[in-house]
Amino acid sequence: MNTDKKTFSTVNPATEEEIASYTYMSSENAFKAVTDCHNAYLEWRKTPIEDRAKIIRAIGKELVNQKDKLAGLMTAEMGKLLRQGHQEIDLCAGICEFTCTEGINYLKDEERELAEGGKGIITYAPIGVIYGIQPWNFPTYQVIRYSIANLMAGNGILLKHAKNVTGSALLLQEIYEAAGLPKDLFKVLIIDHELSDKIIEHELVRGVTLTGSSGAGRIIGKKAGAELKKTVLELGSNDAYLVLDDADVVLAAKTCVQGRVYNNGETCVSAKRFIVTEKVYDQFRAAFIEGMKTIVAGDPTEKSSKMGPLARKDLRETLHEQVEESVKKGAKISLGGVMPEGKGYYYPATVLENVTPGQPAYDDELFGPVASLIKAKDNEDAIRIANDSEFGLGGGIFSKDEDKAIELARQHFDTGMININSYGLARPNMPFGGIKNSGFGREHGGFGIREFVNAKSIFIPKKN
Repeated sequence: MNTDKKTFSTVNPATEEEIASYTYMSSENAFKAVTDCHNAYLEWRKTPIEDRAKIIRAIGKELVNQKDKLAGLMTAEMGKLLRQGHQEIDLCAGICEFTCTEGINYLKDEERELAEGGKGIITYAPIGVIYGIQPWNFPTYQVIRYSIANLMAGNGILLKHAKNVTGSALLLQEIYEAAGLPKDLFKVLIIDHELSDKIIEHELVRGVTLTGSSGAGRIIGKKAGAELKKTVLELGSNDAYLVLDDADVVLAAKTCVQGRVYNNGETCVSAKRFIVTEKVYDQFRAAFIEGMKTIVAGDPTEKSSKMGPLARKDLRETLHEQVEESVKKGAKISLGGVMPEGKGYYYPATVLENVTPGQPAYDDELFGPVASLIKAKDNEDAIRIANDSEFGLGGGIFSKDEDKAIELARQHFDTGMININSYGLARPNMPFGGIKNSGFGREHGGFGIREFVNAKSIFIPKKN
């Protein structure tokens, strides 16, 4: 397919008005971007790590300097609440600060004694150009998450962002360069899927990272694997939040409402399935539904709005189809579930009950403000239901016995990240990632900075 003259437009999901129009890059221009990035990497890898750290810190500061502009653009392109856009940028600045301070420690050479005498040196060398394919739900964070660690490690960065947040992608490139990052070291590729496949195959691309659905992960993982290229895949999930017999139900209900509707419910680590023991189910149900009733969607630029629209029309249609299919298979709508009329891709805060295996509300990821309430017989049954999933990204446990909750998290919860009596997104100093169909590899916490490096062994014999 020749995409040299193909264009597309970004659309404001709150107003359905066009924001901007863009033209896809030709294959020639895309391949040149890869070569330019590789050449920039060849110089960057020689830059002392302390100097790289200074630029990473400057990127964090420039994000804060342009916070209003970037947050406004994110809201316009994908509908997140304006204040949550500010929070996203603050998180990204924190990631930059962690990376430029602690990142140096994770990349320092290590010395080890050899069994036969002499010593060994382990050095962490960059490997080259890393290609990131990123989604629209956190237009800044998704990019910062992989790019900052890899720039610190000495790699070059290519970005294929979701096309509905193309403006945010290009603004980030401006911000990186305004902060002093060498030209061409961070390149935005405005390309379609067919050309993206060729980028994965390109001999100068050394690693591939994707955040997206499990289906996309299988496709990208297979293509990268066929080229023997390392991948990190952060995929979808249907995170379970357990409300145990001894939970603080008021706290649990309030926190779970927040966890379900944050970022308009369009978060891979949203609280999605609420597994509540029989002992406290009725109490939790009443408080949770009352809380969800207060979540009224509105203009995401208004301070009074508690939720914005879904990012695209097709996403809203898919979500509604999942709700209807769940109802056909026995689920009950206890709140919401009605497609609203009028401008904007809004969807109401929705609660489903009688959720059982075989329904999308139980088995699949519902990317929007739809909650699945599931009754468990007891604590043991709750953890069984939580683990009865093909996914394993995040989750949560509510219990007044913190030690018991921690033990459940350690020994029994089959997922990558677990919140105790709380809900949260990423933390710069903690690893982020999942297992099972939620992908593999880790980002943040020092783990991400070593995903795309060559852990090189150097052996020095014992002197006679």
